[in-house]
Amino acid sequence: MRAKLSSEFTLASEVLVWTWRFYLRHIGVIVGLSLLPGIQRLVVVTWREEISSGVSVASEVAVGAVRLVLLVLIVRWAFDGVETSWAQAGRFLRKHPMSLLFHLGLLGAGFAVFDLLTENLVGAAVPEPARDGYLGVLLFVKNPTVIALASVWLVGVVMQALSGGSEPRVRRSGPGVAAR
Repeated sequence: MRAKLSSEFTLASEVLVWTWRFYLRHIGVIVGLSLLPGIQRLVVVTWREEISSGVSVASEVAVGAVRLVLLVLIVRWAFDGVETSWAQAGRFLRKHPMSLLFHLGLLGAGFAVFDLLTENLVGAAVPEPARDGYLGVLLFVKNPTVIALASVWLVGVVMQALSGGSEPRVRRSGPGVAAR
């Protein structure tokens, strides 16, 4: 049982290592695109009373579009040259449910730290006049870091399942070139 848990943890950790490498490989685009939602959050949250509802709604639509573009790019880069199938995903899910539970637990821990702790607990401790500024800066920082990394990580989890558990790959350079 211990060997099986260790094996499943190792399998899950491969995605985390892949996530970090992928993020660093594409940091310019990922951070660049993630800064747009970060700036929007900083402005809208910090100066919410000075911004009209129309501008706020339009900026939310723009943020959604930027995040969609970023997700499409991450998926495109991640899956380039990777053979996938639903059958492999089914076999992976039956064979490695513990690996997915590790991911779920890590995702829950990340949510607890980066959402509940930083936004809710720390945010509540910040004096009222500075609270919007704190939240705006926090969201500005979280967009190109925590949120972007979580997006890459979740794509990595899906890719690992769809490829049947083979180690995720990070594209080195040029189309179709993949390396471990």
